[in-house]
Amino acid sequence: MVKVVTDSSCDLPLELIESNRITFVPMNVVIDGKSYKENIDISPQEFWKLMGEAKTLPKTSQPSPGEFADIFNSIQSEGDTPLCITISSKLSGTYQSAQVGAQLSGNKAVVFDSLAGSLSHGIQVIMASRMALQGKGMDEILHAIEEYRKNVRIIIPLLTLENIIKGGRLSKFQGSLANILNIRIILHGVEGEVKLYKKLRGANRFRQAIIDLIDEASREGKKLFGITHVDNRKDAGYFADEIKKRIPDAEVIVGTMGPTIATYAGIGGLILAL
Repeated sequence: MVKVVTDSSCDLPLELIESNRITFVPMNVVIDGKSYKENIDISPQEFWKLMGEAKTLPKTSQPSPGEFADIFNSIQSEGDTPLCITISSKLSGTYQSAQVGAQLSGNKAVVFDSLAGSLSHGIQVIMASRMALQGKGMDEILHAIEEYRKNVRIIIPLLTLENIIKGGRLSKFQGSLANILNIRIILHGVEGEVKLYKKLRGANRFRQAIIDLIDEASREGKKLFGITHVDNRKDAGYFADEIKKRIPDAEVIVGTMGPTIATYAGIGGLILAL
């Protein structure tokens, strides 16, 4: 039987991880010199608070190959085959770490690059685990998540530019100018990387641009969506409702953004997997 493994940056609600028998390997985050393991030593809500108080941008790092190897060995000892789905290899070294872990555990584990982050990664994990619990084989599962990966639209609306400035991707002057002009930024995922999608002036245009993307997704027949947020349940709920209005039988998973991804999205940030 296939057993699904992932890293904690998938941002799936813990109850879904438990009910779908998913094993996660925690990512590491360092805030003001202190190290934590994501979803073990620190919750998303605790991280948001510390992130807001930190003078410098928190740093994240991938699990070690040994951590993956230990889990793969444990699964294989029960006669099962691990399928490990990781955060995009273009955002983190986790995919490479899991590959080394697979080698250390006898090259039986399959490691899959989600080319995504947060719930766009997490939905691939959910799809795979549900299929595995139905007794589907590795090839069928891989085909399904490859198709999802190819067609998902990853949208990243930012409500603050503070973390982009702290991370050196935008100067303080540019950030101040954007705030003065009420400019909002929407990023999107492109083949595993994060790139600029649109700059918009004003909250109404910002929200309408996201609604337009939801409209596009509703016409494509998609049924499974994900939304994560950084202390912004109101907007996450609003966009979840907009999806359900257009696709009444859609499943919309709403989750909180953990340290790995929230470090870049900042307070109020959202990610939509459409």
